[in-house]
Amino acid sequence: MTKPERPRPKFPLQLEGVVSGGVARKAPLLRPQAPLQQAAVDSARAVRPSGLGLDSGDVRQRMVDRLQAAGLRHELVIGAMNKVPRHLFVDTALATQAYEDTSLPIGHGQTISKPSVVARMIELLMAGANARARQSLGQTLEIGTGCGYQAAVLAQLSRQVMSVERLKPLHDKARELLSPLRLTHIRLVYGDGMRGHAPNAPYDSIISAAGGEALPEAWLAQLAVGGRLVAPVHDAGGRQQVLVVVDRTESGFARSVHEAVNFVPLKSGMD
Repeated sequence: MTKPERPRPKFPLQLEGVVSGGVARKAPLLRPQAPLQQAAVDSARAVRPSGLGLDSGDVRQRMVDRLQAAGLRHELVIGAMNKVPRHLFVDTALATQAYEDTSLPIGHGQTISKPSVVARMIELLMAGANARARQSLGQTLEIGTGCGYQAAVLAQLSRQVMSVERLKPLHDKARELLSPLRLTHIRLVYGDGMRGHAPNAPYDSIISAAGGEALPEAWLAQLAVGGRLVAPVHDAGGRQQVLVVVDRTESGFARSVHEAVNFVPLKSGMD
């Protein structure tokens, strides 16, 4: 369905305001947040999906094997993807698709990202200076909790995860779905993700599940020296989103541009 035209938001910091540290590369368009027709109806989760072999570690291992065949190399990221039961975060009616490399609707116009996109973005985070030195994402900020799946994966590699969600129904849903995993170092925050979360800054790692025309200044202000930010941002022509990596150094910021993606729009405010 074609979305109606509306003015694009202007954020405090345009991409041109960050020193370029890399060159854009052409790559196939990934669609981690693409809507799925009528499957996007948010049916109530009365029973957690189970059975059908979904509780078997072998099912997740096959998913990880496919990710490795497609290029995933970081051993710690591979291990994290193998630990989190993705089927617990999708609607019961879609549980049989949980370990396919596809985005799935979670209601409210949002989706759970493809496993390949989650793995790719976290692998990029793990290449940041602090993460390389410590073999950990350290203090992590996630913008856009969604159903909580990516937060659960981040928690396998982080000292603490602060995850901000602007949609109250999704914030509540993520709390419910994450609770059985007892990941005590995840803190879910109902708030405006464009403001980041200053009380727990600075962050070694910042990751966003929504894309705008520019990076909010608050994110960069909350990024630690040696930290890395990975987010989808519109390219200079505004034609598509690309994954942008920003590293903070003692002397400023360095930017590199990676493959094309298609995430939901970054919005301010709370609903």
